[in-house]
Amino acid sequence: MTNHRVALILFAVALATALVAATITTLENVNTRVASNETPPGAMGLARPHPPLDRAPGVPLETPVRR
Repeated sequence: MTNHRVALILFAVALATALVAATITTLENVNTRVASNETPPGAMGLARPHPPLDRAPGVPLETPVRR
């Protein structure tokens, strides 16, 4: 009976230690990001405005006639 109690106490201590370590590790990395409008060097494929259309909105597309 005492072996079970010792094992349970050791498990509880290990669990509490893991929870404290995880909490400290998580809290160290909070709020480390900085917001910026500048693009990082080497960034490719970011959103850019599309070139203007050759037709007005609502005008149907012209399809080539195939013979």
